[in-house]
Formats: sequence, structure tokens, C-alpha cells
Amino acid sequence: MSASDLVVLPTHVRFMGRRFPRTIGRGGFSDHKVEGDGATPRGVHHVAGMLYRPDRMLAPRTWAQPILPNDLWSDDVTDPDYNLMVRAPHKFSHEALRRADPMYDLVLITDWNWPLAEKGRGSAIFIHAWRGKGRPTAGCVAFRPDHLAWIAARISIGCRVVIA
Repeated sequence: MSASDLVVLPTHVRFMGRRFPRTIGRGGFSDHKVEGDGATPRGVHHVAGMLYRPDRMLAPRTWAQPILPNDLWSDDVTDPDYNLMVRAPHKFSHEALRRADPMYDLVLITDWNWPLAEKGRGSAIFIHAWRGKGRPTAGCVAFRPDHLAWIAARISIGCRVVIA
């Protein structure tokens, strides 16, 4: 493994020679991720994109894309756009990317089951700000906001995300 890999371990994350506390999905780690199980999928994934709230921060990297008011992420296995960013109005089940809380102010998109999603294999496996230390996610990896900002300023598109 390289120092530029973001390595998610059972107790912390290692990235660029530093250790960071993190939270993972309420379902723990899984080798068999399915939609709605709350698990964080093990494996080698990659950073596929970065989203940020332009009304709350500057773009952390030139390749980051702004989250606009109608941006959503489809989590509905019957949606032809399952596990893709979509725009409101959207008739299928989805998650709002522009939230009142700061959880999605900065989001790293992983390539878990993306962009050609297998229906039901899980959606929206992101790296984002946590709701608090030890508070699990729905399957994502989450960090303290200042740690996430430090990571985002240094991470590259295509960087490996190794979930052990």
C-alpha cells in the first residue's frame, strides 16, 4: 500500500502518514453489501469525485463540483438512475445532497457500485463529515469536519480507498 492510499482500518484511517478517527456504517464492515444494510463495503475502491457546498465553503480542489439546491442521489433499485446523482423533482427514492446539517458540505464519492450500478448492491458510499465521534453512518466512512477538509485538500481523483 502507498501513503497516498486512504486505508480504513477497524480502529482508524491512515492517509499520507497520519491517523484519523473515523466512523463507519452501523452494520460494520461487509463482504456482501446490499442496499439498506447499513454496512461499509470491504475492498479496494477509488475516489471518483468530490462535491462541496459553495454557499458554505470554497472548492477544496479544482476538480470538486458544487452541490446545487436540487441535487439528489438515487437509492431506489427500481430507478434507471440508481446510485447516480439526479436532480429534483425526482419520482424515485433518493437522498438530498444539500442538507440543513453540515454532514454533506464536503463529500468524496467512491466508485463503490458506480457508475454502472448493480441493482441492490448498495448506493451512495461516500466519505463525508460525521455526526459525532462514534455515531455510525448508513454505510459511508465519516470524519471530523476538519480532518475531512485536510484529507480533501490532499486527495486525488482515482486515489485508492482500501477498506480492510
